Amino acid sequence: MLQLPAMNPVYIEEGLDKGAIWHFGEIAKEQRALAEGKAWANLSHRSVIEISGEDRLMWLHSLTTQFLEDLQPGQWREALILDPQGHVEQQFFLVDDGKSTYLHLDAAQAPALISYLESMKFMLRVEVKDVSDKFTILRAPGKTDEIGGPYALVPRAELAETESAFNSSNLQVGIWALEADRIAKGRARILLDTDHKSIPNEIGALNKSVHMKKGCYRGQETVAKVFNLGQPPRRLVLLHLDGSNVELPKHGDSIYLDGKEVGVLGSVARHYELGPIGLALVKRNTPSTSTLIVAGIAASQELLVSVE
Repeated sequence: MLQLPAMNPVYIEEGLDKGAIWHFGEIAKEQRALAEGKAWANLSHRSVIEISGEDRLMWLHSLTTQFLEDLQPGQWREALILDPQGHVEQQFFLVDDGKSTYLHLDAAQAPALISYLESMKFMLRVEVKDVSDKFTILRAPGKTDEIGGPYALVPRAELAETESAFNSSNLQVGIWALEADRIAKGRARILLDTDHKSIPNEIGALNKSVHMKKGCYRGQETVAKVFNLGQPPRRLVLLHLDGSNVELPKHGDSIYLDGKEVGVLGSVARHYELGPIGLALVKRNTPSTSTLIVAGIAASQELLVSVE
């Protein structure tokens, strides 16, 4: 049965998802369909980078936090690139088709990533191209997986046909539904839930986008040292905000405990079941049972990163 959005789409006018559809007017319906695995979304505002050449997987394995040497065609994985001090610089999702590896990421980050990859080619058999004009990303129907998919890499020439097929038995949803689901599941998004000081240990990335049993990569020393000490400077928490306020706090708002600043708010959204929720980085020693205050709104914490 054909599933049609309830009304004309509302578009995002600024930020990382500028130009994407925010919602179609029935927000709870969209989020419910996503939770049931019966929704899809257009992510064509994101950049797609193609890496071809015989050395591509070995090369990406050496540059990123992820184990990629064994990546099989059709498998999706999330990876990070860190600076020499272990701070998160890049976050992307990738898939290989047996001939090329395709990365999708926030468009704002693509030029810097391409520049970095070009600088690291040396004599290896790899080629880097921005192919956003040829391919697009869709969030395909299905229950949400651990990296926010399932994703579909679609040639733009086949986009209309693919969207029609998805619409035959699924509901198209906007970014609001995807972001509410991401926040509820505690998945950090760089530039929203991180800053220039963020390290993977703080955001729950270990044994996920950061493989803990692979060889050396840039920034690994910091990751290993903090892991062994068990004391990241900050930790990511899921905030359950008091739902009596009409307005939500904003990204970047300071978080307080007993009048002292202890953290900063990242992503925030209204979830169809949980109500207003957000992700925040708070100081390591912030008591996990304490009620925090952000923009005058009370918030309880749900642990995402161990306090031990």
